[in-house]
Amino acid sequence: MLALATPAGAADKTPEFTTILLEKVVDRTPGQVWAKIGPYCAIQQWLDVPCQITAGNGAGVGTNRRLRGTIDEMMVAVTSHSYTYAQPTSPIFYHGTLAVEPLDRGRQSKIVYTLFYDVAPLTTVEARQADRKQRTDRFSAALDKMKEMAEAP
Repeated sequence: MLALATPAGAADKTPEFTTILLEKVVDRTPGQVWAKIGPYCAIQQWLDVPCQITAGNGAGVGTNRRLRGTIDEMMVAVTSHSYTYAQPTSPIFYHGTLAVEPLDRGRQSKIVYTLFYDVAPLTTVEARQADRKQRTDRFSAALDKMKEMAEAP
């Protein structure tokens, strides 16, 4: 975990950042995988949440997707086979990156999902462990669904 100092006089607790890194090998090329799982609102299929683009073009930095009508996720970085988003109003400074990397000279791929967030608002060890387990379970299931989608004909 990474801890940063809070400016003098700030009322907030010192942030404590943590990372969850999940990976899944897929028997398709990066382009084939990204075409099925990479569109910004494809999250509807692999995480089973309603998604609506509310700002931007859906594919570039500054695009905002709204999940479940309440959670805003702003795209803050993008490459040909990845994007990073932030939840601008999240009390846990939540960020995620979805990427597809080539394996086996590009004949296979690896889906990589990275979550980065502040656990300081979760004030007990039990709350932090439960939160981490919930996120790991939810996004592991999402990677399974992404693999299924990518390998479907």
